[in-house]
Amino acid sequence: MLSLLQNDLPLDALKRKWAPAPSQFMPLMGMDVHYRDEGVRDDPFPIVLIHGTSASLHTWAGWVSFFKATRRVITVDIPGFGLTGPDPKADYTSTHYAEFVLALLDKLKVDRFVIGGNSLGGEVAWHVGVKAPERIKAMVLVDSAGIKAETGFPIGFTLAAIPQLTWLTTRSTPKVLVAASVHFVYGDKARIQPGVIDRYYDLLLRPGNRLALGQRLQEHRKGCDTSLLSRLTMPVMILWGAKDRLFGLDHAKDWHEALPGSRLVVLDECGHIPHEEDPALSAAAVQQFLHDVR
Repeated sequence: MLSLLQNDLPLDALKRKWAPAPSQFMPLMGMDVHYRDEGVRDDPFPIVLIHGTSASLHTWAGWVSFFKATRRVITVDIPGFGLTGPDPKADYTSTHYAEFVLALLDKLKVDRFVIGGNSLGGEVAWHVGVKAPERIKAMVLVDSAGIKAETGFPIGFTLAAIPQLTWLTTRSTPKVLVAASVHFVYGDKARIQPGVIDRYYDLLLRPGNRLALGQRLQEHRKGCDTSLLSRLTMPVMILWGAKDRLFGLDHAKDWHEALPGSRLVVLDECGHIPHEEDPALSAAAVQQFLHDVR
């Protein structure tokens, strides 16, 4: 049995590996928050990008490279994930995440911004939009959670969501389960770049993250707060991978109907994380949207 257990990885070692420049850390809400603030400093509407469950700011690297020559781009590891680690209050609700994002931007003195989010990050993004609509120039929802129940679920997430298995799932995390989850969210696993699975695995083993993952999944409310969507009056783009196994294309159509005037763009060869699977194609679609709404 002991051979099946995986210890947490030392935080200092993880920071050396996964937080080189331009990574920074900020004390915020009882955490040492990992973030990056890149690109053009005088951008009047910085692009703020929020990752999904078990991801990290690294998932946006392709978009950051695409945009940073002409835009300011801010990415962050939200509580419970990446190098930021667990929330001291173990509050992983979307409303608390929205408060966290706004607190981060206040400390960075960012007043108005474009916000984008993938999966859980999309759900966080639209909750930011509900709390502070006057601050948002435009919103990009990338295969976003929050409209209705999932189409499917990776096996690792299914196990982590079972409270009776917490002792096991916080101690035993075979790398094969992480690889299976990554394969599940990609439309084509041949697109997975070297080192990607290592990154997801290493950051899951950041002290506290496995427990936080289970806590987030166990409190997850499917289709939460959709009555609030009418408050989103800013321009919205809905970007979706046609091969998304977690949130099928019907979710994208539901979002499009729920947000009148939104722009729906479907990428035929992508799955749940098109910004990571095809950064150039997905970022170009966002660039066109932002050009049209400026």
